[in-house]
Amino acid sequence: MRAHLAAQDDDIIEKPIDEWTAGEKRKENLDNVAKDMLYKMLDKVTFSKTKMCKTAKEIWEKLIQLCEGNEQTKENKLFVDVQKFDNIKMRAGESMHEYDERVSCIINEINALGTVYTNKEVALKVIRGLPKE
Repeated sequence: MRAHLAAQDDDIIEKPIDEWTAGEKRKENLDNVAKDMLYKMLDKVTFSKTKMCKTAKEIWEKLIQLCEGNEQTKENKLFVDVQKFDNIKMRAGESMHEYDERVSCIINEINALGTVYTNKEVALKVIRGLPKE
């Protein structure tokens, strides 16, 4: 973040650092701290995709785009996860614990995308997915 002066025609002119107010200096420092914290949490691949961002807000928005995608991507992910949930069956040789883990993973993915199944719906699906024996 740099202190800017708005000019005509929405051009941005960078304000010299020696003219910054105490509030602008504080905001710049907080932004640097936030950027540092975000960068320390990233792996090398993700860092390389965000290193050109100038502010912590830009980094955060880029991470959202990289991790969550746009609305169309979210809809596609939700569609695939709902299909997985609708078609889930306990596999031959799979333990009840393993089956429960698979169901829980799918439900967590669906919940993260904004759709919530009731406990009753999940329980019924789990029971229907069990083998007859």
